[in-house]
Amino acid sequence: MDSGASRPAVVIDNGTGYTKMGFAGNVEPCFIVPTVVASNNSFLNQPRPNSTKNSNWIGQHNAGVMADLDFYIGDEALSRSKSSSTYNLSYPIKQGKVDDWDSMERFWQHCIFNYLRCDPEDHYFCLTESALTAPESREYAGEIMFETFNIPGLYIAVQPVLALAAGYTTSKCEMTGVVVDVGDGATHVVPVADGYVIGSSIKSIPIAGKDVTRFIQQLMKERGEHVPPEDSFDVARRVKEMYCYTCSDIVKEFNKHDREPAKYIKQWRGTKPKTGAPYSCDIGYERFLGPEVFFNPEIYTTDFTSPLPDVIDKCIQSAPIDTRRALYKNIVLSGGSTMFKDFNRRLQRDIKKIVDARVLASDARLAGEIKSQPVEVNVVSHPIQRYAVWFGGSVLASTPEFFTACHTKAEYEECGASICRTNPVFKGMY
Repeated sequence: MDSGASRPAVVIDNGTGYTKMGFAGNVEPCFIVPTVVASNNSFLNQPRPNSTKNSNWIGQHNAGVMADLDFYIGDEALSRSKSSSTYNLSYPIKQGKVDDWDSMERFWQHCIFNYLRCDPEDHYFCLTESALTAPESREYAGEIMFETFNIPGLYIAVQPVLALAAGYTTSKCEMTGVVVDVGDGATHVVPVADGYVIGSSIKSIPIAGKDVTRFIQQLMKERGEHVPPEDSFDVARRVKEMYCYTCSDIVKEFNKHDREPAKYIKQWRGTKPKTGAPYSCDIGYERFLGPEVFFNPEIYTTDFTSPLPDVIDKCIQSAPIDTRRALYKNIVLSGGSTMFKDFNRRLQRDIKKIVDARVLASDARLAGEIKSQPVEVNVVSHPIQRYAVWFGGSVLASTPEFFTACHTKAEYEECGASICRTNPVFKGMY
């Protein structure tokens, strides 16, 4: 085993909205940054090379070098794009899948050298991917990691399995359950049995954290709140993270807000980015209407109208019959968009209603000849569910078996990037 195995592995969980990065063995990621890249495209507007003028070729070559160096990621990228029109934003990941590999390579470069400040040649790497990622994506990731950063070993783990493997509910890690992964750009419901994803039962819905933000932005705009247009999305995102909660009954919540507006309406204060003038706006119904799109999506869109509890129930019902009771018993939440107050209680209540109605209907059909056993429904929630995937990767990469399961640089040089299509299965962590 090479010297890289003696140092903690680097764990990077790339999400559509945020990237969590750190070292194996830690409880929390070292950095959580937005997955965005700001590139200076002014260098690219150079004249094409001319065979008669060597200076033009040199100018374009230098411009290309500068374009490769002059870029920012995360919050710094967002601030640069606001302060300068020469920087264009690009989001490498869309709906859980890498869409721009050049930007992704730049993003990883800053993550490794500017944030984690480590030599990639001295550390094994654990990356994550969504459950429905194509095998070719693993090849691209492996090629970048081995060719560009010359890492000694790579393991690409499936995000829902890591969220389940986090084992943050009991001392014994339970590897059978349903992972409800609600990120910024995608929502996946993934059943896992004994550590293996049941691929045919995976459900995906087109509503995620970014849709909640857009709905809040739309509500505030329709109500006529004086929020600067260029700042409205960011304000809506902050309102979502600071003030939103899940209600048990939407009609009762409307009545509560109408009876005691002073108690429930919050004030948002900010400054206009262009003039610096202060402004304020009210935060009212959107506090509970934002998260409500998961339970009543028709208030936001007509393209998709199945509530999240129904999708979870259909996911479990499509799984093998002998795993269903265990799946209902361990529904694990993962992702920042599941952090709304009482989100787990509302989800558990609604799923329990669906399951109990099915049991009662079954008993009625059998006319009391056979009594059905009640089905236990349990939705697991925990403060670290925001970065449960990263924490699961940290647990995985802390085991000795991790280093033997990784694809090594020598294997890559011998067999090529195709070795990254699959990872060896090991159960050293659970």
